[in-house]
Amino acid sequence: MRPDLLKMKEVALIYLDRSGGLQKFVDDCKQYNDSKQTCAVYRFIISVNPSDIAELDAALGNQILHKPMKAAQIFQSVSELVCLQRQKCIQHFKPNFSLQNHSIFELQVCFIAIKTLSLIEQLQTEAQINIVLKPTHLPPLPSYVLSLCEFPLDYMSQRFYMSEGIVIAMGTVMKYTQGARFLCSEETCPFSEGFNYIRVHIPGATESATVRNDFVCSLCASPLREDMKFRVLGDKQLVEMIDAKALSAFQGYSNNKPHFRIQSFTVFLRDELSNKMKIGNRYRFIGIPAFVQNCSQVTVCIEVNSIQLCSPEGTTCISENFKYLLSLTSSSCWRFTAILANIFASQVVPPGTYNTLKLSILLSLVQTYDGDSEKADYLDLLVVTSDTLIADRLLNYSVCLVARGIRHPASNDIFPTVSKDKHGTGTASIQACSALLAKGGICFIGDLLSHKKDKLELLQSVLESRTTTVFIPGKKYGEDVDQQVILPIQTSFWTFVDEDSSSKKYVQKDNTLIGKLDLRSVSANLMDAFGLLIHCNELSCQPTLPLLDHIVKKAIDPEVPYIISQQFRTQDYEEGFIV
Repeated sequence: MRPDLLKMKEVALIYLDRSGGLQKFVDDCKQYNDSKQTCAVYRFIISVNPSDIAELDAALGNQILHKPMKAAQIFQSVSELVCLQRQKCIQHFKPNFSLQNHSIFELQVCFIAIKTLSLIEQLQTEAQINIVLKPTHLPPLPSYVLSLCEFPLDYMSQRFYMSEGIVIAMGTVMKYTQGARFLCSEETCPFSEGFNYIRVHIPGATESATVRNDFVCSLCASPLREDMKFRVLGDKQLVEMIDAKALSAFQGYSNNKPHFRIQSFTVFLRDELSNKMKIGNRYRFIGIPAFVQNCSQVTVCIEVNSIQLCSPEGTTCISENFKYLLSLTSSSCWRFTAILANIFASQVVPPGTYNTLKLSILLSLVQTYDGDSEKADYLDLLVVTSDTLIADRLLNYSVCLVARGIRHPASNDIFPTVSKDKHGTGTASIQACSALLAKGGICFIGDLLSHKKDKLELLQSVLESRTTTVFIPGKKYGEDVDQQVILPIQTSFWTFVDEDSSSKKYVQKDNTLIGKLDLRSVSANLMDAFGLLIHCNELSCQPTLPLLDHIVKKAIDPEVPYIISQQFRTQDYEEGFIV
């Protein structure tokens, strides 16, 4: 055996012993041994810390980071010897053990073989062991980050990368061949029995790469045939993701929005990682890039190795402008809020106008939460106005202030839909659409009456239950039974209607209080489903909500220096709403 390879095996065993991975491996062996059933492949998951291994041996650490396939073979040989070593004689273990005669590696294996009483008795060859290395983390260096928003893309080498993305589509769980046993078709060949030809799935391999009918025996060149009784199946799931930066393309107009190309990418979740992602969530994951060919197209996919839900990367402090304004207005419980509403969105509407609407927008914005949005509250806004241009402009500006602010295109679906997987599997794929992309944020759906009746009924149902149900017909997508998937809708909805669009649709009574406003085109149940209904009409000759108008004007005391209010930027509000 090569000295460098032997040293790496020694380091691998020492690391497993120190980290507790060896004990976990022995426990996993016991589970296989308790079944008393011979398997073609025994799959083991080994967590490794690349930094710790690099301190023990830089060569092995480099193998794990840059050549994970070869590193897995090193751990595979170690694991195979641990399983088989207890069959050997114990006389190798002597009190006066000499490193000149035996390596530390052999000593450790013999020691474990003596102490371990229950391992895999059915194991016959090293090829039956399938080791999956899962690094706990990667070095915090740019070369280990894979982003489709940057160029050039370094996805040619099959090594570990770290990436982030938001789930925009998710397929159903299906089966794949995790491992298979092949036998020589020539009965007189020694390889016509036993477990000499074992094929297991490796990252990036397709189903045909694992199971085909053109394999030949390396001894006699006869065709190999698969022993179907020993085929091992696993679960896999295809997930479509986009870079988090791409969400700005779904927002409204913003002056500081960068221009870039949007491209989604596919990740494979296998076995224990299946169903570990949810649509709309943002994840950080470690994986190996792979090429997948579908007909004449070749796409870059990522075989996910580990998954971590991303925590919100909010600011740790509030803008200095906000702090200064708060100190000046601390004597009043209304003044700080009133001034903010008065100067808010001065880039699109004159200061001092639409204060009621702006205050409602601010209330809705502060309840957004880009993270575990199950903790968030929701304030849905229905704006009734005679000037839809101003309302649309104001809402469109405001939705850009949060990371999960989505401007819904009227031609698309608001809620999730089902389509066939584009990779040719024939299975169902659930598409996120606007409501799930805005998870924890704001979904601005524009003019309420631009949507059809069935969409409005679905919107009402979602507002009342905060869930939506996706129906997957089994016959259409190759399943035996139909499925219903219930998805939580964790976002706030904004919309507006025009009170003057048609006299037949809208009848405004003499008393213009909100409770007396009659909108005959919008069902009463749908209006009640919204958390807040705002009648916004600055041009009306009749005063609306005079008490509120009086409070806001009184709160904006002229003695407060307006110089600080003029210094507020859009960035100040953006930082304030990311918590």
